[in-house]
Amino acid sequence: MGEMESTGKPFEISKWAVQEAYRKVAANKGAAGVDGVSVADFEKDLKGNLYKIWNRMSSGSYFPPPVKAVAIPKSGGGTRTLGVPTVADRVAQTVVASHLEARVEGIFHRDSYGYRPGRSALDAVGACRRRCWKSDWVLDLDIQKFFDTVDHDLMVKAVRAHTDQQWVVLYVTRWLQAPIQHSDGTTEQRTRGTPQGSALSPVLANLFLHYAFDAWMARDYPAVTFERYVDDIVVHCASQEQATRLRAQIGDRLDSVGLTLHPDKTRIVYCKDGKRQQNHPVTRFTFLGYEFRARKARSKRGRTFTSFLPAVSKDAVKAMTQEVRRWSIHQRSNRHLGEIARWINPIVRGWLNYYGAFYRSELFALCARINTYLVRWARKKYRRLRAFKRLHEWWKNVQAIAPRLFYHWSYTRDFLPAGW
Repeated sequence: MGEMESTGKPFEISKWAVQEAYRKVAANKGAAGVDGVSVADFEKDLKGNLYKIWNRMSSGSYFPPPVKAVAIPKSGGGTRTLGVPTVADRVAQTVVASHLEARVEGIFHRDSYGYRPGRSALDAVGACRRRCWKSDWVLDLDIQKFFDTVDHDLMVKAVRAHTDQQWVVLYVTRWLQAPIQHSDGTTEQRTRGTPQGSALSPVLANLFLHYAFDAWMARDYPAVTFERYVDDIVVHCASQEQATRLRAQIGDRLDSVGLTLHPDKTRIVYCKDGKRQQNHPVTRFTFLGYEFRARKARSKRGRTFTSFLPAVSKDAVKAMTQEVRRWSIHQRSNRHLGEIARWINPIVRGWLNYYGAFYRSELFALCARINTYLVRWARKKYRRLRAFKRLHEWWKNVQAIAPRLFYHWSYTRDFLPAGW
């Protein structure tokens, strides 16, 4: 892209920043936006495309195209809308997001975990688990349609407080107002909200909720602990009375900044276990794909007891099971076993590394189901394995020869021998 710094432009934007933004976008891959241009298409004239983005951003003439709306099924039913910007727009957004992240990361609360360096969803789940052992009550917050209802004026005000670069404020404003294009080609102008799925949304969401929730909680309720992963929030309370009061006060606070707690999905939860035996209608909640509830545990000395613990949620298991079924492994007899392993291992590794971090035994049934499909594949590919005894012998031999062929074999090598 030639020189690294802009000259003779209203805004000083580094060409290096645009190049770095492109590297991040290319690494994340992602689908094409409304223009149908993929990352591979964009790379056909990479130098020219990056120069065009830099030139327009530096001159103040960059206007984002409409965001492509994609409906994604939610685990609890219904759908949520993801916004898919064009590749060029993702690069431009990443330039601004990187600028903002460098300036706001230091102010964020220690218990804000979403899309932050050195923090993860598993860190949030682990912190939640430890605090559930100490506090008897949880306030499980659900902000109703957060990404659809964020107030634009308050968002821009928060951005302006953390940068003296007018181009950042200008482009954030334009992105917030960029229309959404639906599958039928119609466009919808937005006066509130920020599209979930854009490169800029995570830092904007964290910045908004830092002021709307984190900083307010730290100021008004410094003794109350919580975990927040973007708009997914769990608050720990010492008593049911405190949880009830906080629910009302947090609701009022969010209402003052244009947000609403979902009346049905926001719940007060009692962390019931072997020692905490108070009666309460709600004794479980789901946080970041993990269901927290009373579960059997074993002490270091081998004693069995009941503890309040997280494990993969039923909705997450159902989604993974449906994905395994869609693979139709047993119908791919034209493939070799090694090819199947290379195909499914990256996916299964991601599942098990995340959901297996806590109470991993809940994943054994899923792994056994995958093994069952592999066994059905073998019976279809090799006629000599139709007899169960030969099939079982083959299964043992494969695992003896290549014990690490499939990632999930580190969990279980059993299969479900039903219907032979």
